[in-house]
Amino acid sequence: MEYHNKQIISMLKVLFMMILMIMSTQSHAQLSSDFYAESCPSLFPAVRGVMQRAVAKERRMAASLLRLFFHDCFINGCDGSILLDDTSSFRGEKTAGPNNNSVRGFEVIDKIKSRVEKLCPGVVSCADIVAISARDSVLLLGGPRWSVKLGRRDSKKAGFSAANSGVIPSPFSTLKNLINRFKAQGLSVRDMVALSGAHTIGQANCLTFRNRIYNESNIDLSFALSRRKNCPATSGSGDNKKAPLDIGSPTRFDHSYYNQLLDKKGLLTSDQVLFNGGSTDSLVGKYSRSLNTFYRDFVRAMIKMGDIKPLTGSHGQIRRNCRRPN
Repeated sequence: MEYHNKQIISMLKVLFMMILMIMSTQSHAQLSSDFYAESCPSLFPAVRGVMQRAVAKERRMAASLLRLFFHDCFINGCDGSILLDDTSSFRGEKTAGPNNNSVRGFEVIDKIKSRVEKLCPGVVSCADIVAISARDSVLLLGGPRWSVKLGRRDSKKAGFSAANSGVIPSPFSTLKNLINRFKAQGLSVRDMVALSGAHTIGQANCLTFRNRIYNESNIDLSFALSRRKNCPATSGSGDNKKAPLDIGSPTRFDHSYYNQLLDKKGLLTSDQVLFNGGSTDSLVGKYSRSLNTFYRDFVRAMIKMGDIKPLTGSHGQIRRNCRRPN
């Protein structure tokens, strides 16, 4: 009898652990690449069409939309909260420190949403549109293709305080800070270094790299001098003047960013710390030598980042307008 009771208790423990495991992975399991296969079969061509026109008009927009996804996911998960304007009941994330006068591409998301709403009204979330546009941004600049996991729903509120709390790493970050910020989101060191490779496209404002080109020592002198021509040393002077994050091929999604780090030509402090005698040097070396290795790890990391705390099932809503709750 005692043995029988122990068996039952043991079986109940196993069952309880299985239920916990299922519950912990439930939100991830609900995301799938064919989520809209029946409800909105023309979704991907619709998004791609708007994206092609936007990137043809301004190549930099691809980098901006990729960054939009990153800044959305790091604040309370990939829930489209970054798209929300201020309301009488909450303040949006757009004016938070890491985003203010920096994050852009909202008008492109609006155009995509408008197009998709005409095809499939009330079906596709803004959060999923951000995820698809990030993938298409990479693809349109010659980068890798992957199947985007979908099924997210939209947040009804924004996280202004969270966006200002330091969870998004700054361009002045140390390597330790980068590792910790990504780890807090469930992303590994490898994920962090691979995702940093998104800086193979896009630009940065003088304000974010002024200290590096004038005061840091781990920088190629000729590179620093060339950047100083368009970024005055005086604070407040030319703060918004821009420079490419990757001087080799600023509008092509390749791995020249990592080669640039080997030559001490990282534009941001948070770029060069990835190759500065620390634990991530070897990964930078690997990605600089192998485009396929970088692509493989970048895709894995993007999919993993897209899994950060999505709203699914009955949580959240499908916004009709990405800028405000229904």
